[in-house]
Amino acid sequence: MVNKEKRFETIYTQGASWSIVVDVETGVNYLVHDTGITPLLNNEGNVVITDDNKDMLK
Repeated sequence: MVNKEKRFETIYTQGASWSIVVDVETGVNYLVHDTGITPLLNNEGNVVITDDNKDMLK
């Protein structure tokens, strides 16, 4: 059975080539550019993880 829910949700875009997406299963945020994708890191170098009840970009 195929899950019809979207795995990734775009939460921010800037211009035509930058966006931040969240994996809705894990909460991990990714920075996406035309040339690739990488986990989004906070100022301490840790992966940004979104909780359902918290602001997405603290």
